[in-house]
Amino acid sequence: MKEIKENKIYTEELNLFYGEKQALKNVSLNILPQKVTALIGPSGCGKSTFLRTLNRMNDLIDNVKITGKVFVDGVDIYNKRLDVVDLRRRVGMVFQKPNLFPLSIYDNVIYGVKLNGVRKKKILDEILERSLKQAALWDEVKDRLHHPGLGLSGGQQQRLCIARTLAVEPEIVLMDEPASALDPISTAKIEELIHELKKLYTLIIVTHNMQQAARVSDYTAFFYLGMVIEFDKTNKIFTQPKNKQTEDYVTGRFG
Repeated sequence: MKEIKENKIYTEELNLFYGEKQALKNVSLNILPQKVTALIGPSGCGKSTFLRTLNRMNDLIDNVKITGKVFVDGVDIYNKRLDVVDLRRRVGMVFQKPNLFPLSIYDNVIYGVKLNGVRKKKILDEILERSLKQAALWDEVKDRLHHPGLGLSGGQQQRLCIARTLAVEPEIVLMDEPASALDPISTAKIEELIHELKKLYTLIIVTHNMQQAARVSDYTAFFYLGMVIEFDKTNKIFTQPKNKQTEDYVTGRFG
């Protein structure tokens, strides 16, 4: 069990079924703390499904069956006694498209904090500023905090979603293609942000963009047909992959 303690997340022979269809097959991965791990592979290969097993988002889908183990800080998160609400606070998630509430910028950021029982305005103001600064958005919105969040540009909305995730002080941040709907300038800002955030958080990012995976991640897992074909340091995956399938995918021969 020694390796479990050294990893922030550790999965052991993880299988997931949607009804009769098996979406994950014996996935065993070690994810190190304060690193960026990219999940790559063609559409429908299990990347996003795997991501959602790490904060039990698949619990919300009917007819899902999971076998195997997922440990976060050495604790099996599929233990029946585990507090799932607390898990989702510790393991935050940013989705492909911004999913803001129809509220002000201020209220979007502190929404989860208030749910956790924090009410003092001074504390909420401090959390708001810290989170927006971490999301590299403070300077752009500090003079219009009570304007609607939905009035921001797409890239700003996505960074606002990241600020909302960071406000509840997670330890792990999951990102499911966070820049796929954004223009190149907004994408570059998200990538810079990921680089900064790994100083404080463990990040796992699903991306279809090979160049993005190469730029932002420390480790890369190549998924294919629900299996992890290869997992290694990112520079090795992209320059010296051990597996022919990995080489074919990262060089664009299929996918």
